[in-house]
Amino acid sequence: MRPYRPRGGSGGRRPCALDRRDAHARGDLLTAQLEQPVPHPRGRWLKRGLAAGVGLAVILGTYIFVLPQFANYGDVWAAVKDLSWRWIAILLATVALNIATFAPPWMAALPGLRFLPALTVTQASTASTYLAPGGPAVGVGLSAAILLDWGFNAGAVTLAVTLTGTWNQLAILGFPIVAFAVLTLTGGNGAALQTAAALGLVAFLGVAGAFGATIASGPMASRIGDFAARVANRLLRLVRRGPVAWDGRSFVRFRARAIGLLRRRWHVLTLTTLAGQLSVFLVLLASLRALGVAPTEVSAIEAFAAWSLARVIGSLPVTPGGIGLVEVGLTTVLVGFGGNRAGAVASVLLYRFLTIAPTLLLGAAAAASWRRYRPRTANRRGAGAGVGASTPRRKRARAAGRKRR
Repeated sequence: MRPYRPRGGSGGRRPCALDRRDAHARGDLLTAQLEQPVPHPRGRWLKRGLAAGVGLAVILGTYIFVLPQFANYGDVWAAVKDLSWRWIAILLATVALNIATFAPPWMAALPGLRFLPALTVTQASTASTYLAPGGPAVGVGLSAAILLDWGFNAGAVTLAVTLTGTWNQLAILGFPIVAFAVLTLTGGNGAALQTAAALGLVAFLGVAGAFGATIASGPMASRIGDFAARVANRLLRLVRRGPVAWDGRSFVRFRARAIGLLRRRWHVLTLTTLAGQLSVFLVLLASLRALGVAPTEVSAIEAFAAWSLARVIGSLPVTPGGIGLVEVGLTTVLVGFGGNRAGAVASVLLYRFLTIAPTLLLGAAAAASWRRYRPRTANRRGAGAGVGASTPRRKRARAAGRKRR
């Protein structure tokens, strides 16, 4: 008597056409990946070394040649060392607020993620952007790796990474527009922001339009995903890489998850993102006032305008964290608004120290300990599956399975 073997593989389910199509797709993808030429290691390291050399040259040029043109470092240190205990306490409070606002956007974008785990993820990933040559890409990859290792659902992690990144980028692009409008309405000099505001408006509309079109309808999401995959594959072939492992179907699945989450949490995600961004501005404003740049020299609106422009400059992938570029751009605009040179340089350097150094310290501790720490909410692979993960189709499938049993 022959032993019983269920037809269709494990679980007794017959293979359907979709399974065969997926198998063919995986086979085609594997074949395409194997056929891609492997880049020579020497060329890859040469490109990385060249990029690192350019970034290092920008940083050294900024601190050795450019900033001393604004003020002598001796005058800058004289302003910093005379800080009162009152201002030191205020600065530390703004730093603590800034660090605390890292976590809430991720808590909103990834259901089940609590404050301390979210803070661990954000500090480790943000610190990596200041150290690794890849910058933001490395930070995104590290965030996803930590969350997946903790047991969160891969689709939910992808959604959280995409939403937090998109919302932050929209905020960065939108701030110069708001600053230019407020300066114009209050009679201030917004000439320095005019070009940045115009470019920011175009980029803002482009990002918002692309995201809105993706979640507008399933067929639209599929077409956008297929088009994006074709473009990405062509670009990757230029650098002897590829192809990507996603397509229009991936965008359709992302759309379903995004709609379910945003219906309930869009306002929380928006408010926490704005709070996180504006807490960084509070560190700059406190630094300006602590080091003697009075409101009569640079008003709060002008400081916000300078900061919003520096945020856009800092997002350019030239140096890790925009180091060097942000200092020059922010100092130039602050001095142009009327700030005294020594106070402006001292404020910018203090602001950069207070927004980078604590994150590096906390990020190093988080990176060293995250593997030994597992949040209670992520003790299973389905954690963080996202709002609306239980669709009617899945409910019907489970009901049919119970009837068969």
